[in-house]
Amino acid sequence: MSADRALLKGSRRSFLQWSAAAAAASAFHIVNEPMLAAAAVDRDMQHFPPGSVVINANENPLGPCVEARSAMADIIPQGGRYCWWLKDELTKQFAEALGMKPENVAVFPGSSEPLHFSVLAFTSPTRSYVTADPGYESGMNASKFSGARVVKTALTKSFAHDIPAMLAAAPDAGLFYVCTPNNPTGTVTPHSAIEELVAKKPKDSVVLVDEAYIHFSEATTALDLVNAGQDVIVLRTFSKIYGMAGIRCGAAIARPDLLQKLVPHGGGSAMPITALAAASASLKHTSLVPDRKRINTENREKTFDWLKSQGYSFTPSQANFFMLDAKRPAKEVIDAMAARKVFIGRIWPVWPTHLRITVGTQAEMDAFQTAFAAVMKNSASVSYALPTRSFESRRDGLLADGTLLTPYSS
Repeated sequence: MSADRALLKGSRRSFLQWSAAAAAASAFHIVNEPMLAAAAVDRDMQHFPPGSVVINANENPLGPCVEARSAMADIIPQGGRYCWWLKDELTKQFAEALGMKPENVAVFPGSSEPLHFSVLAFTSPTRSYVTADPGYESGMNASKFSGARVVKTALTKSFAHDIPAMLAAAPDAGLFYVCTPNNPTGTVTPHSAIEELVAKKPKDSVVLVDEAYIHFSEATTALDLVNAGQDVIVLRTFSKIYGMAGIRCGAAIARPDLLQKLVPHGGGSAMPITALAAASASLKHTSLVPDRKRINTENREKTFDWLKSQGYSFTPSQANFFMLDAKRPAKEVIDAMAARKVFIGRIWPVWPTHLRITVGTQAEMDAFQTAFAAVMKNSASVSYALPTRSFESRRDGLLADGTLLTPYSS
């Protein structure tokens, strides 16, 4: 075989391998994103009745700040352009706000995408995905596409990630996932524990630290480990404290070589310009994070005080949600609450009597208390199913009332 023919054969093989990977990533991203949401209900087929209290998805009821709303309105006339420069500007602005270099920051439509892409990049049939149980399920679902073994370890007595257990359970680990504050418990894993994981993990494995809810807490960020050049990726999002869950803007922060490995799976794509404008405006609002943290803390602690007075136990959350032990099958309580138009979170099988409650406005938490007290006094089972949307109302991803469907979940 001539050198030219060998080169051509090698190039063709490389192209076919790349094409197969790209096709898998495309199918993963476009077709299966709803499955990755791990929602308790099929949100593409159902909706909430008017007047409902919706505290089931860790959303921020305050929504985007006024400055973000104004910035989105102002940028709409440029919606026919990609406006790549906006992405570059936000990357620099966000990096500066975090005390990082721009080359350590990659902006995405939310933090779900870099989470999924990290699973695809760093796990395989021979490299396991390691997570907590209960924990956020999206990475576990993504591992179905990489073929990775999923290793789940219980939380410690203080509801932190059990680092020694994670290390012992997966000497073949490709990716360790640490969500802190943890979804669904709202509890924090100490920085020292994450340092231990980084120091003792298998060679070439990566630690993915999801800090989606860190602004609500007193947790110490893992960004210092990125600055130290460690095998760490940190995820941040504007979905939670910034109230932009439906607008989709987030970031992965890591060494440039780690970020580059996310690119074949969809990194580096165009961003919604409304998201870029809203995120930039939100970062300029210096009092937004502390103000919203205070509001959330006050509403959460008032709810905790009420639950204590009623004799209920719950996780010591530092986030905008918590797990409540109803001491009866959680599905029964979820359905009974829904029948009263109060929608609370889904079920984690490892804790079958626990409910995840999102912290909403004070009025919403008052409504939750009233409904929960009534439900817990009544032992009768109640079945409930959300109304089903017709196919016609779902065309083009819109409801008849113009509401945009979303495949994302929390």
